[in-house]
Amino acid sequence: MNAFARTPKPPYYAVIFTSQRTSGDNGYELMAEEMVRLAAHQPGFLGLESVRNPDGFGITVSYWTSEEAIRQWKDHTRHELARRVGREIWYEDFFVRVSKVERAYRFEQALSEDGAIRKEPY
Repeated sequence: MNAFARTPKPPYYAVIFTSQRTSGDNGYELMAEEMVRLAAHQPGFLGLESVRNPDGFGITVSYWTSEEAIRQWKDHTRHELARRVGREIWYEDFFVRVSKVERAYRFEQALSEDGAIRKEPY
């Protein structure tokens, strides 16, 4: 599985969620998995990238076609529940930032068929 979201050409929107977890799982992993599954079926959802370090600091970026799609996801009943429990139990601190992606660039290292790094461009 590729860790990079497959986004279209801009413009589109990104919701950047940075968080510091509390200790203990307390049902977090199950809810996080459910949120990913639900978001993937929401109109306007484009993809997701997420990482968390061993100390509990995480960054999740979800990509959306519009601000309206983001608002609809925010208002989803299960997502509202997850946000409430997050404030009460799962997070010490978090930030949510919403931005419009105007430009996007990618670098992908060229590999030969045997997996070695190519010295020459394609």
